[in-house]
Amino acid sequence: MIRSALTAFALDVVLVTLFAAVGRASHDSAPFGIGLATTAWPFLAALAVGWLVTLAWPRPAAPVRTGLGVWAITVAGGMLLRAASGQGTALPFIIVATLTLLLFLVGWRVIATLVQARRRAAASARS
Repeated sequence: MIRSALTAFALDVVLVTLFAAVGRASHDSAPFGIGLATTAWPFLAALAVGWLVTLAWPRPAAPVRTGLGVWAITVAGGMLLRAASGQGTALPFIIVATLTLLLFLVGWRVIATLVQARRRAAASARS
């Protein structure tokens, strides 16, 4: 189980960056370099705001308490920052970004919670 807030934040950063890299690659753009930074920064900035607004660090792996709030702020804030910086926010992109970031930012938290519950159940059964 991920207990360290720093580890959880780093995982979120990696997943948001992966989202941007995969998106760039799927559009025949270079998935790395300055283009990646240009694509990722609005979502990474919004991710940091999401962590601050949700006070994520006490329970960084909580799917509902932390994950849903971080996800919603990352998507909404990322889209607002993209629009403000002249980047595209077409409806299909918004839909794909919303679903992909839901899978990434909430998904790992759900998996971590299920693994932790299974470990507790196994430990309880051994006692």
